[in-house]
Amino acid sequence: MKIRRLLMSVSFLFLLSCASQTEEKLITFINPFIGTDEDGHTFPGAVVPFGMVQLSPDNGDHGYNWCSGYHYSSNKIAGFSHTHYSGTGAESLCDVSVFPLVNALPTWESVRSDFSHAEEKATPGYYRVMLKSSGINAELTATTHCGLHRYTFPEGKSSLLRIDLGFGNGAESRVGHNGDEPLECYLKIIDDHTIVGFRRSMGFVGERSVFFAAQTSKSFGEMVIFADGTRLNPKREATAVRLNSYLTFPSTKAGEELLVKVSISSASIEGAVAGLGEIPNWNFEEVKTNAETAWEKELTKIVVSSDDKSFKETFYTAVYHNYFAPFRYDDALGLYSGADKKIYQGKNMYTLHSLWDTYRATAPLFTLTQTERLPDIINSYLTFYKQHGLLPSWEMYFNEANVMPGYHAVPVIADAILKGIGGFNYQEAFEAMKSTANQNIRESDLYRQYGYVPDDKDPRQRGVTKTVEYAFDDWCIAQVAKRLNLPEDYKEFMQRSGYWRNVFDTASGFVRPKDSKGSWMLPFNPVESIGFQEGNAWIYTWYVPQDVYGLIDAMGGETIFDQKLDSLYNGPEKPYRDIRNHGFFGLSEFSNEPSHHVPYLFAYVGKPWKSAERVNHILTNFYSNQPNGLCGNDDCGQTSAWYVLSAMGFYPVNPANSEYVLGSPLSGKTIINFSNGKHFKIRAEQLTKQNIYIQSATLNGLEYTKSYINHSDIIGGGELVLYMGNRPSESWGAKLEDRPGRAVNR
Repeated sequence: MKIRRLLMSVSFLFLLSCASQTEEKLITFINPFIGTDEDGHTFPGAVVPFGMVQLSPDNGDHGYNWCSGYHYSSNKIAGFSHTHYSGTGAESLCDVSVFPLVNALPTWESVRSDFSHAEEKATPGYYRVMLKSSGINAELTATTHCGLHRYTFPEGKSSLLRIDLGFGNGAESRVGHNGDEPLECYLKIIDDHTIVGFRRSMGFVGERSVFFAAQTSKSFGEMVIFADGTRLNPKREATAVRLNSYLTFPSTKAGEELLVKVSISSASIEGAVAGLGEIPNWNFEEVKTNAETAWEKELTKIVVSSDDKSFKETFYTAVYHNYFAPFRYDDALGLYSGADKKIYQGKNMYTLHSLWDTYRATAPLFTLTQTERLPDIINSYLTFYKQHGLLPSWEMYFNEANVMPGYHAVPVIADAILKGIGGFNYQEAFEAMKSTANQNIRESDLYRQYGYVPDDKDPRQRGVTKTVEYAFDDWCIAQVAKRLNLPEDYKEFMQRSGYWRNVFDTASGFVRPKDSKGSWMLPFNPVESIGFQEGNAWIYTWYVPQDVYGLIDAMGGETIFDQKLDSLYNGPEKPYRDIRNHGFFGLSEFSNEPSHHVPYLFAYVGKPWKSAERVNHILTNFYSNQPNGLCGNDDCGQTSAWYVLSAMGFYPVNPANSEYVLGSPLSGKTIINFSNGKHFKIRAEQLTKQNIYIQSATLNGLEYTKSYINHSDIIGGGELVLYMGNRPSESWGAKLEDRPGRAVNR
């Protein structure tokens, strides 16, 4: 243990030394407001990397814009709650809302304040806003399990602190808060500085509980409680479906400060109380500085060089957004509520796994920058499997939302095994992968019975999407079986990995819905979404990352594949669904994950310069350092992860085969720093806004003609030099032996 701590300390000092080589701290390039406008659904509040407490303002509005509780279009704040989704398309969380007031009467009704973005500031681990309606300056910072509020009051006759557990987005949504629908709330005064309680609620992922402990820097007087809309006589304890309460304080002087600690737990009040110990004093600046230090440590794992400040802000904020989820689930006592609602001991458990989104780019990014944390994340999957019977698909608070197809914990686990990342039991992991793939859920039983999911048997008519996504996951299982020397399993799952062919129509060149009798379903229009989930035939036809060359052959060869891929990006822009997401590129909807790997597919037909054009277009048109700088939901970091990897110059088309396809970097120099002291450099010589095409390359000083790079070359350390130009090179990366996917398991 002492040796491990010493190595971690040495690694941290190494990363800090890399940061000291930069002119400015990397945290200065973070803009937490990126993605808070339009459909990015991020939030600007205070959080440490992978922290359980994610303390942020809520506008008190409802609907798609407010999935994170906050949207840049609003000028109201209704409270500061301690849990939030980052970038998702679901309303949930927003637990334990705190809000300061002055010269106001306690009320059950919603209380909101005006604010201006001009009087709002956010940096990593810190948020501040002036509440115009009361003149209170509100500041937030956080540790892993505890949030710290600092409220600076104006002169007032009476001051109040509202703690609201009764908010929800159901029938009583008029109370003015986003979040789950409460089922039971509880409050208790411990002393004149401390209250505890819990909130049990029903929401996007089902029933869950959040326990909390709150402590104030000044003693409070009476606590006014409203239970289900009725004001109670003075009480020290209350239980109701909905509770909100007010802590009362003496009249305040101008500039007087009140600090509040709030810690949370999924297991118990005792665990929440223990979390208060993460902030042993009332030194707000110290907690803020510690949060900044934690973020700087994470950011220095990737150092990009550029004279373009807006690019660096976009890049480092994208890195920042990747470290919000998954977040720590065990409390300060190492306890958590399991999938079976029993309380378990389990240190370094993680939750919020939006795997349909994040297995594509966020997970591969973690293999580069979170190698030490990844085993804990995978062990959290395996623990969930033991308690739930399936690996997670879309999990939060150890509840399965069950909203997306596929069993996409599989590629994350497979990638770690195939890359030799230890810290978990490979055999147990394989059994969990295999068992999950053989369960009768999300029509996977139909997939195995027919070799595809018939749309006339699928109640939601998403058979094509399910077929191609299950096929990819099965390929991943086959590769692990081969690695573990399990030939029968390898044979079975490799056969299943080819089931995508059963929904591919060679006549039209598209994947398309098929019925249980084996007939193509009519009518068929490739821009329509029947048969697909969040996509259509134009989008899902390319979803065969495990067998791109098989897809090329099925289409009729390289020329037809190339032409059809051109048609995807050159076709008329026609959204296949009525949403406001921007990011449409011809018929491709880049704002959604199934399109993320597609720009890189030109490399498979020897035309990586076409990939460079599409990638550069997306990087420079669909992302920015503005509040609307994300095209579509960030989805727990996936959209940002695509930017991080692509801006460095590569992307994992198949996120489990150890290859990264080269594209078109935005950074003239990138250094990836590993915890073992090694680092990998990527230099883009003669890079300009016009010079987007790779002309030639060297790897560790030797000529490099491949249009991809292996994971082993990156983590081994060294230098990749890309020589850029303003015209396509039709020779670099064109030969068969230089194309991606030729040397991997098939």
